[in-house]
Amino acid sequence: MQKKLRVGFDLDGVLLYNPARIARPLVTFIKQSLFHAKETKFFIPSTPLQNLIWRIFHYSSLFPNYGIKDIKKLVKKGKIEAYIISGRYAFLSRDFDVWVKRLGAEQFTVKAVLNEKNQQPFLFKQEAIRKLKLDVFVEDNWDVVKKLQNNGVKVFWLYNILDRTIEYKYKFPTLKKAVRYIEENLL
Repeated sequence: MQKKLRVGFDLDGVLLYNPARIARPLVTFIKQSLFHAKETKFFIPSTPLQNLIWRIFHYSSLFPNYGIKDIKKLVKKGKIEAYIISGRYAFLSRDFDVWVKRLGAEQFTVKAVLNEKNQQPFLFKQEAIRKLKLDVFVEDNWDVVKKLQNNGVKVFWLYNILDRTIEYKYKFPTLKKAVRYIEENLL
């Protein structure tokens, strides 16, 4: 019997369509230009006002992304084990639970994990990938992808139109195309 491929999926921008992710290169540019930030550090809200603003930003995850049906088919065929690994912070846990339920994730995922200790998202994901012994992880944030690559897992990147010129081996415009690649090349 063939071993199932263990595949992790980020939530916002991967399993959920999020048009706001197009702003990523602009935010990076501002951080580097105005604040001279060299290291990838993600802002972690710590006040009620910051939490409220962050909640509003996460409302930009509008609906399930195309490609989820393809993930479900691979799970049903016994080809992959699917996991959700979200870098969302603990104060967003209720919204995370709502989306997990809305996606019907309990029907096609082995586990859904949230960044409950409010770690830097890339550190949380790196740890979760290691603990879950994933073979592949699908992420939409280039800053996170850069941190996760070369850690013994294939990191698939769902790029946005402003990042399309960046060279990367596992680069896909949509979740559907990333899942198709998994099916055609890794199984």
